[in-house]
Amino acid sequence: MKVSLVVATVGRTVEVHRLLMSLDAQTCKNFELIVVDQNLDDRLKEVMALFRDRMTIIHITSPLGVSRARNTGMQSITGDIVGFPDDDCWYPPSFLESIVALLEKNVHWSGVTGRIVNEMNAVSGNARFDATPGYVTLSNLWRRTCAATIFFTKETIKAIGNFDEELGPGAGTPWGGAEDIDYPARAIKAGCQIFYDPQICVFHPDLSIAAQTDERRRAYVYGAGIGRVWVKQKFPIRIIGYHLLRPLMGACVSLVMGRWLQAKYRWAAFQGRLRGVMSH
Repeated sequence: MKVSLVVATVGRTVEVHRLLMSLDAQTCKNFELIVVDQNLDDRLKEVMALFRDRMTIIHITSPLGVSRARNTGMQSITGDIVGFPDDDCWYPPSFLESIVALLEKNVHWSGVTGRIVNEMNAVSGNARFDATPGYVTLSNLWRRTCAATIFFTKETIKAIGNFDEELGPGAGTPWGGAEDIDYPARAIKAGCQIFYDPQICVFHPDLSIAAQTDERRRAYVYGAGIGRVWVKQKFPIRIIGYHLLRPLMGACVSLVMGRWLQAKYRWAAFQGRLRGVMSH
């Protein structure tokens, strides 16, 4: 099975080079990389030139927005399996080989997902992932998927359609995240079987110091996206209620314990989720 990788990128060069290095080292060579460039300059030209004779690279452009970029890139896929790596992630050498093996062996699966880890092979940032494998459901979606670890069959991609361009970073809307929650949620509701395997690990760096200082804003805009997706996809009330109130209770606990920054972060997450829920 051939793999198509659609990567949206803007503002990064060193990170894209690292991703390309990891792809060059893959034991599976049957893949294509579709680079959807949202830069206003040619910063990626030299980087991609280093690898053009080592792998298939399709270089296209799109307006800003990660969902717009993925939708643009999906128009060029020729593979049997489609993945959406972040432009700052990278793969271990046998990664694509393991993805192909899983989907060739389990032909009834619509896709597979995994988790992200940092350079030290530890949990990346605030991410929480299940330790046990199993199918992805609306109840465990947050613990079993993220954009960089989604790999769907081409048939599943055709059935789901495009990403919601109102969601995600760069969308130009208040909903600055959760496009990677909305997409598999639509697949699940359509009856697709998506399997989560914690052994599928994508490397992703922890937040930089600069990003950490802006973490409250990120919590708010991503929370707003999540809240909007809950209502849009008609998640069960019990799931919405639990995940809406969880950061609020966490903020209260952090406040009592004197953890002010943590309290502010969780309060921002609650405010964002509430805004998303109230948006419909």
